[in-house]
Order: sequence, then C-alpha cells, then structure tokens
Amino acid sequence: MMMGIPIVYSLGFTSLVTALFAYGPSVLYKVGISPFSMLFNLAWTPLPLFVLLGAIIAESGMGKDLFRAAANWLSRVRGGLIVAGILGEAMLAATLGTSAAAIIVVGKVAVPEFEKQGYHRGFSLGALLAGGVLGPLIPPSATMIIYAVLSNVSLGQLFIAGIIPGIILAVFLSIPAVFICWLKPGLAPQTYSVSWGERFSSLRGVWPIALVMFCILGAIYFGIATPTETAGVGSFVVMILGILFFRLRWPGLRRAVVEAATVNGLILFIIIAASFFTYVVGSTNVAKELLVFIESGAIPPWQVILFINIILLFLGCIIDPITITLLTIPIFVPLIISLGMDPIWFGILFVVNTQMGLITPPMGVDLFAVKTIFNVPTGDIIRGVLPFLFVELIFLAMISAFPQISLWLPNLMIGK
Repeated sequence: MMMGIPIVYSLGFTSLVTALFAYGPSVLYKVGISPFSMLFNLAWTPLPLFVLLGAIIAESGMGKDLFRAAANWLSRVRGGLIVAGILGEAMLAATLGTSAAAIIVVGKVAVPEFEKQGYHRGFSLGALLAGGVLGPLIPPSATMIIYAVLSNVSLGQLFIAGIIPGIILAVFLSIPAVFICWLKPGLAPQTYSVSWGERFSSLRGVWPIALVMFCILGAIYFGIATPTETAGVGSFVVMILGILFFRLRWPGLRRAVVEAATVNGLILFIIIAASFFTYVVGSTNVAKELLVFIESGAIPPWQVILFINIILLFLGCIIDPITITLLTIPIFVPLIISLGMDPIWFGILFVVNTQMGLITPPMGVDLFAVKTIFNVPTGDIIRGVLPFLFVELIFLAMISAFPQISLWLPNLMIGK
C-alpha cells in the first residue's frame, strides 16, 4: 500500500501468496468461493442502499439549508458560524455517513460565509475538519456496517449506540469554537443580526433531513424495521423529497446513482479481498495468541485498550477507515470479547479512533482533501484543527473509560 498499489490488490495478493506457502494449492478453492460467499451475504445489503441515500442527498443540495438555518439562529454568537457548520455536519451525518462527504457539503456553503464575515480561514476550516468525525459516528455509517458484519454484532444496536456519543461530541466541538473566538476576536471579528421571522422561515429547509433521520433511527430503535429496510425506504423518501422540494431531476439523479455504484463497487471489491485476508489471519490464531500473551503478562484490560487506541490512531494517519476495519477487526474483536468487553462499545470506540486519524498528519486523508478543495495552507489548517483534535482525544478517553455512554440507549431498544 505504501508503494501505491491499490488496496484490493495489495490485500488480496499478499493473502493469497501467504496462504499458498502455508496451505498449498488447495487454498485456491477458498479463493474461488470467497466472492460469491461474501456478496451473497444479505448482511451487506444496507451498505449500497445507505451509500445511495447519501449520494442523493449530496446531489439534491439539502445540506445547504441546514447550515443556513443554524447560522441564522447563531448569528449573534461570536464564532456562531463555526458552530453552525459543526451542527450542520452532525445533522448531515445521519444521512451521508462519511466524514469527507459531510465536510465538503457543509464546507462549500460555509466557506463563502466565513469569508464574508471575516472569519480566520484556517481556524474555521480546522473546526469543520474536526467535525467530520461526526459523519461515521452518527448513523448510518459505512464503517459501522462493515464492522457489524465482520464482528457479527447487531447493526441496529451499533447504529443506536452512536447517537449519544455523536451528540456529546458535537457539543464538545462547539464549546472551544465559541471560547477561542471569544478569547481571540480576530478569528471571528463580526456578529450580525437576523430577524426572528427569517430565523423561523429558515427552519423550513431543515425538515427534510430531520424527517429522514427520524424515519431511519426511529424505525430501528422501536423495532419497526431492520437497517436494510430503513435504508431502502430512506433512499426512496429522499429521492421523492429531492424531486418535489429541491429540484432534483434526471441528470442529478443519474449522477447520484453512478456515484453510488462506483463507491459501492470499490468497497465491495476491497471486501472480497479482505474476506480472504480474514480467513488467513483467522487460521493463524493471532487473536488467540495475543490473548495468551496478555494473560501470561498479566496486562490489565485498560492497557490493552490504550495500546489498541494508539495503533488505530497511527494507522488512521496513513490508511482509510474501511481498510483499517478490514485489516484489524479479525484480530481485535475476538481479543476484546475474550477480555469480557462489549463489542458494541468497542465499535463506537473504533469508529471515533479511525476517523480521528483522517485529520492528523502526515497522511490524513480528510486533512489534505480540505486543503486541496478549499485552497488553504497546510500549516494554517493544522494549527486550526489542533484545539479540536485535543478535545476529541478527551472525548475518546471519556468513551473508553465509560462504556455506558455508548451502551445505555442500545440497552433500551425495542426488539433489540
């Protein structure tokens, strides 16, 4: 992967060569049936549907109204536009499901407003970059779907487990945005006045996203529908809303479908290669040997979690979250379960950790995507994101130390 070889080939061929040396030509039978056995698994069905849902929302322009409504209500708060961007990402997270999509959709609307009001470009974009962690944390999330299938946990419970941590993180990120702008007025020099009538009228653009979010999460929480069913219904509802209220027409819908097909094809090819990698890793009993090592050394479980967090943060700097999930879950989840820890809680911890890696140098994918798209110097955006990254480290420590933050709501689910 460091040499630039596509992940699907580096992962697949490395596993194949290792297996051939270890088990001989008979392993080719496993290679042959892996694509069918993986793609015929109905547990993957929510993935392409939620990707389609996010593509339709991004194409329809629904996210623009979210930011404008939040900005109107926070217009008198110094740094309010930054908080509006973070809240917009939190709302879009419940439908887009990826950090990059949430950052770009909100950023394209927010950046012109930042410049108009005289906000510091690096600091404000650093806040939006940190807010991208909300994308996969607040369900639905491609990373959560892959984690749930590979670890054999309830996808519905995993989705619901991300809600409270997502809300807490949105609040945590908003506090330093306002506090730092209050300490350094030069970062956000202006506030402006918006009439109450304009504030209330701007809420009309929020209801489509709120409706879709309520339909998806409400149906899962109350046991009305499975994640697959909610993904299908959600995609249909978003398409109808886009056509009726956001001027979504055939060219835009076609672009959304093509984008969803491309993204899904990429992910599913990687999953096929990863399934064989999982087979090779599983056959080596790595997780079992790790557990023996931990028990023989009397290593406390909290130290194991600390080491896993450090490893994931490092990997996140150089590899995308989906690849990290496919590489590490076959090793980490059996170890976590053997130590008596809850895999649902670890799933939330895992998602936060891998997403934080996307905003940290040297190879943070989201970091350089924001730098390129919005043309901001790397040094400025790194300095801008550092205070928010520190807050996210505190948040990561908090959910590591208090699993009930993630587990309380799933334990109350109907039909869980």
